[in-house]
Amino acid sequence: MKNYLNLFVLLLVFTACNQKKTAIKKTAVDKDSVQLKEHAKRFFNDASFWNQPISKNAEIDAKNDYWISLLERDPSGENIGMNVHKYTIPIYEVNSKNIPFQKMKNVPYIEWYDKDMIFRHEPEFDSIGVPVEAYMTASGGADQHIAIVDWEANRAWDMFYVQQLEDGSWQSATGMTYPLDGSGVFDQSDFDVQLGESIHSYGPGVAAGTPIIAGIVRYDEVKSGEIRHKIAGALRFVAYQQYVFPATWTDGNFEGGIPEGAVIQLDPDLDISQFGLTQGELVVAKALQAYGFVVIDFAEATTIRAEYIDDRKDKSWDGILRGWDEPGGIKTIPVEHYRVLQVNNVQKGGDRMKEFFTKKLYFKKD
Repeated sequence: MKNYLNLFVLLLVFTACNQKKTAIKKTAVDKDSVQLKEHAKRFFNDASFWNQPISKNAEIDAKNDYWISLLERDPSGENIGMNVHKYTIPIYEVNSKNIPFQKMKNVPYIEWYDKDMIFRHEPEFDSIGVPVEAYMTASGGADQHIAIVDWEANRAWDMFYVQQLEDGSWQSATGMTYPLDGSGVFDQSDFDVQLGESIHSYGPGVAAGTPIIAGIVRYDEVKSGEIRHKIAGALRFVAYQQYVFPATWTDGNFEGGIPEGAVIQLDPDLDISQFGLTQGELVVAKALQAYGFVVIDFAEATTIRAEYIDDRKDKSWDGILRGWDEPGGIKTIPVEHYRVLQVNNVQKGGDRMKEFFTKKLYFKKD
């Protein structure tokens, strides 16, 4: 009987020790899993211009003081803000194997735009078709962009001025398709664009001739805690017929302005904790310090673009990022804390001077 009792006690001790080891091991695994934060997917290959952080030795352009003074005098009276609810890009992720491809009709003219402007799709966009679905919604504002990406098929489709018609068909002014693991930079020689024309006449949906998905602040990456790419932005005082890589063209109308393709960086030594930013806005500010933002378009204020998600039931920017209609946010950081990095190999090219834009080129009264 005594032997059985001793054996029972030993069994209890052995079981307790094993449970303790298992608990310790499980705790260690859980701790490690918390520390390993998964990066959100980013567009284009690792060598892409868009995915390169700014060198610590990056030089500031000789015209920086003048260019920043232009931004400080913007008649909007604001600093650099964020487009959250309109004039930005909705990005829909799909598995195109399960979606019927549709031919997107071309809208050659837009009533509110330059009356002489002709919009076209690139040939590959029309030949492949688009995996567009009825639930997709164009961004707020007049531009009405939509982007569709299929990670498995390694392909993106991007469009400007997109509309679904009453018969269920779709139309867009521009249309491009390209691989997701490419450079994210179009080859200017692929477009037979001439001085005084718009790049929109050859397929790209952004005036600088860049992919519309490049540089968009995405919900998943903000929630992950890190943005690992440059951010796309727009401003009023864009240089007339001058652009730099990665831009392939420009719609700039301001002589001596900032060329499209230029990179503007938030001072990396700035203490961004002083501006009352949300956790999401801190993520964006850190990316502006590490990667900067790229000028890719004209706008009536200096702005960067967050992914358009107003139509999503499972996503919202509320409490994460604040746009122009809300107090606070990125726009509380004074423009003086930004600098334009050195621009190299400035190219001659771009759209003609347009009254549509020049009417909006005025300064804030002192």
